[in-house]
Amino acid sequence: MLTSLLIVSAALSQPQDAGAVSEKDYFKLTTIPIPADIILEVGGLKTLPDGRLIITTRRGELWLVENPYMKGGTAPIYKRFAHGLHEVLGVAYKDGSFYVCQRSEVTKLTDTDGDDKADKFESLYVIPLTGNYHEYAYGPVFQQNGDMIISLNLAFGPEGLSSVPWRGWMLRIDSSGNVSPYAAGMRSPAGIGLTSAGDLFYSDNQGDWVGSGRITFVEKGDFVGNPGGLGWSKLPESPVKLKQSDIPNSGRPMFEVAKEVPGIKTPAVWFPHGIMGTSTSAILAYSAGANMGPYEGQLFVGDHSQSKVMRAYLEKVKGVYQGACFPFREGFSSGVFRMDWGADGSLFVGMTSRGWEATGRELYGLQNLSWTGKTPFEMKTISAKPDGFEIEFTQPLDKSIAANKDLYRVTSFIYKYHKAYGSPVINDKSCPVQAVVLSVDGLRARIVVDSLREGYIHEIKLANLATASQLPLLHDVAYYTLNNIPDGEKLVYKKSKPAMHDHSMKMKEPSKKNSNALEESKKTSKGTIAKRSLKMPATWTNGAETKLVIGTKPGLKFDLQEITVKAGSKVKLTFSNTDDMQHNFVLTAPGKGDIVGKMALDLGLKGPEKNYVPETPFVLAYTKLLQPSSGETIYFTAPQKPGNYPYVCTYPGHYQVMRGVMKVTN
Repeated sequence: MLTSLLIVSAALSQPQDAGAVSEKDYFKLTTIPIPADIILEVGGLKTLPDGRLIITTRRGELWLVENPYMKGGTAPIYKRFAHGLHEVLGVAYKDGSFYVCQRSEVTKLTDTDGDDKADKFESLYVIPLTGNYHEYAYGPVFQQNGDMIISLNLAFGPEGLSSVPWRGWMLRIDSSGNVSPYAAGMRSPAGIGLTSAGDLFYSDNQGDWVGSGRITFVEKGDFVGNPGGLGWSKLPESPVKLKQSDIPNSGRPMFEVAKEVPGIKTPAVWFPHGIMGTSTSAILAYSAGANMGPYEGQLFVGDHSQSKVMRAYLEKVKGVYQGACFPFREGFSSGVFRMDWGADGSLFVGMTSRGWEATGRELYGLQNLSWTGKTPFEMKTISAKPDGFEIEFTQPLDKSIAANKDLYRVTSFIYKYHKAYGSPVINDKSCPVQAVVLSVDGLRARIVVDSLREGYIHEIKLANLATASQLPLLHDVAYYTLNNIPDGEKLVYKKSKPAMHDHSMKMKEPSKKNSNALEESKKTSKGTIAKRSLKMPATWTNGAETKLVIGTKPGLKFDLQEITVKAGSKVKLTFSNTDDMQHNFVLTAPGKGDIVGKMALDLGLKGPEKNYVPETPFVLAYTKLLQPSSGETIYFTAPQKPGNYPYVCTYPGHYQVMRGVMKVTN
């Protein structure tokens, strides 16, 4: 709470150019070398009391890593602790033993003779399986009372499947070895983590019934959204009593359905899809021994597909968790999957990407993130207020700039809750900022916001804010999930006339046009057909000269990486998405595949409704964003100029790996 408020009225001034700032200026990435004969596809990672790491792999191995800090300039030493297990996607350590979750079993491994090799294997729980590739198992995590928590993926089908008990559930294994169902409604619960207070959170990523990535506070008996596993709620030991038929496939927001269906637990923090990330993974609390800047008490959340780590600030309002997520550090070498704090307070990040493609191009990796000691200018926290939000910064604001309400933009939006894969942004609405109140020390800005909406995500975007020394913001956007608006006193402020200032500093409003309708209807200046034409042009009296069928392969790939067409030929192309995630087909001008992919990322909240296809002459033809197990046929005329024309999937995080070339020949 602000102890002293200052209403500042000042003419807007443009910050001087303080030079570009980047994440690497504050948080240094170091790659830990891995011997060439070790395939370290990290599934689990834990720092041991003696500072060593224990790493589990998707290939069923456990590795002890000595000197991962590379002290004295010497390389780390890898010792294989165990092998022959099955896709180990988590590890915990307690009282000298390791506890792992392999695909088919929760296992305890112990080195009884001190030679750094497991010689005692104990089966704690045999996990039911059908053989579906999507039946991953994660954990365990020890709760403060000594109980273990594991989570089980749904199998993949037209929608999430649970053909054997407890798929899509969390299970608890108590200290006596008794196994019981704990909570239901998970789709792909790859991340399990505890806050510093011991509260349990899990992460899920986009899929059926899951509109976007999110983290959710989980207590025994909770149902967190995906009904695929509710067939087992009929069993007497189930703490969840909801049935699949209780969950309506209406497409209304999840919080609205939760008001009518008691027992649905909504997320604490949403991570907007394609903007913050695409596949949330590890959850790690900023512990007492961590040394990663001024973010004590927050959660660090990994994103696999976009090879990044994000931050989450939590608070409870009316007894319910909610809060904000922020960008933190991008640029990891592979898909971020597991994290833990090192003995020196740095962050170890374990990665893998085989079959789960990521923007980081390595198949696997181990990296260390350390704080340089310099504090970036960032939004540190965001708290909900009865009439808006209070933003806390890591450094004092330049008050002559920060008092201008036009530099703050708030937009609320949400996702559909339905059995289809993912969701577009829906019900987006501008929330005008009416006033800005700065604290005397310049570390806080309380913004009075009109049209707040409970249950909605609120994008808070800032422009041209700087410190008194003109240091710019490292990241200018955050997303607050407003489950409840707090009670309390609202600010009293004077309404002032709009100040005269340089309008070039205002943030540009996103386009309201629907690009699908635009592209399907408009003609180019040369009279060629639309970029997404779903009907064969009437002028093609003899039909298409070239007929192409392109599909998908596991690992974010088109099944054809090269196609050849004649210059100026009439092309009928059918794109069939047989993968378990959304994809599109976008044909681009020569050398423009990466540029179009980056432009798609920059679409922000408008990305889903535009099929992640930017409006640019670099796009020559495209399909809509296709759900799994669907397809679309488009018609276009091949370019007249011979050359290599890239085609990519512009779904966020895909364009760097899911690509091919259309060779146009004479």
